[in-house]
Amino acid sequence: MTARDGTTRILAALTFVVMVTVNALANILPINGIDTGAVSDSYPNLFAPTGLTFAIWGVIYALLLAYTVYQLGGGRSGPGRAMNHALLNRVSAIFALSSVANSVWIFSWHYRLIPVSVLLMLVILVCLIMIMETIRGERLTGQERLLVKLPFGVYFGWITVATIANVTTLLVDLGWSGFGLSETTWTVVMIIAGLVIGIATMFRSRCAAYGLVVIWAYLGIVIKHSAATGFANQYPAVRLAALVSMALLAVGVVYVALQSGREPQPVVRRR
Repeated sequence: MTARDGTTRILAALTFVVMVTVNALANILPINGIDTGAVSDSYPNLFAPTGLTFAIWGVIYALLLAYTVYQLGGGRSGPGRAMNHALLNRVSAIFALSSVANSVWIFSWHYRLIPVSVLLMLVILVCLIMIMETIRGERLTGQERLLVKLPFGVYFGWITVATIANVTTLLVDLGWSGFGLSETTWTVVMIIAGLVIGIATMFRSRCAAYGLVVIWAYLGIVIKHSAATGFANQYPAVRLAALVSMALLAVGVVYVALQSGREPQPVVRRR
């Protein structure tokens, strides 16, 4: 590993630490006197999932931590475990940019700069698209599937749904009338759009974990629309759209998982 490679990976690790710290302080302090969920609640809409759904951030951070340690050289021993340095260098450089965007997004969100938050969310989304495209072009070892593809597949799945939610918040902030269509209709349209994007992306990236995360997000929508503390079944069309989408995504997840299991194993890389 060259000095330049080492600098890139250290930068990725540092920006990851900053991202996690900023996200933690956003609710501990909280930033601008309001926690992250409360900002979301102040822009009520039918697409936002129940608060429990956001617990997935703990899983995302744990997986990204595993990647961060791995790309620094942790857990690398034994035959067949040599790193694909070119892959990790590209991924880590893009990951560092996404972490910076994520950190700045927190401030834009807490200070209610919603248009800015959408732009930053799009930066994160594009970064994750680039990472998954980079991974897609590689024949990965089992270790790389677990420590590179899985973390970013899960992160990408959540950011896909979060981008739709962020855009929805922007429309609420702007007082958008929906071209005369009801909020229920537009929510169903967004759920279907997320379904189409989710299935297409899952098939292209051959990442079942991505689809599972979208299912989790849609489950959050179903729970919020079913619970008495949520919308208490006032919008059955929204709940039905989310349930049908979950079922179709589940079929896609099974298919992708079976196809992935049939992929030929890559040639073992030796040092």
